[in-house]
Amino acid sequence: MKKFSLRARVLTGALAAAALGAGTFGAVSASASAPAVAAPAAVKADAANRNLQQTTHLTVAAATRAALAVLEAAQDDDQRVTVAVVDRNGNTIVVLRGDGAGPQSYESAERKAFTAVSWNAPTSELAERLRQAPNLKDIPGTLFLGGGAPVRSKGAPIAGIGVAGAPSGDLDEKFARAGVAALAG
Repeated sequence: MKKFSLRARVLTGALAAAALGAGTFGAVSASASAPAVAAPAAVKADAANRNLQQTTHLTVAAATRAALAVLEAAQDDDQRVTVAVVDRNGNTIVVLRGDGAGPQSYESAERKAFTAVSWNAPTSELAERLRQAPNLKDIPGTLFLGGGAPVRSKGAPIAGIGVAGAPSGDLDEKFARAGVAALAG
């Protein structure tokens, strides 16, 4: 490999720096002189717009209040449960795992809440429907066991409360209804 003289190395470095500087200056000049892109016009949102739909959602505070009511009702019956509250789309708003609740109860509570809001019915009723349509159990994310209750506003489902961990689905559902009742006031 041929060794360059100090003068050749300095000259090469200076040329590289000049080229880099010219490129940077050109890029800055080009971006500074380019016309500004106009911001897209905002869509006017009004009640008459047929492209929009209004929905009702629980606040985090309301979901937490319902979940705490469930845990209190379970504690009064000396039961250790987990409660999940999901929104209309089945997205989890809050999950509270009570002291001593089993590890399986977390996922079961979420799935019961999802099932209740998806079908706008208590999961104990849906478990009965499963006898006529056994393939319902194959729908991802669902659990057809007692313990889920829908939360409704004007008859439409807006959330689901799922409870798991008590010895029976009937008890789980009793506690879920306590959560729904806490939202009525």
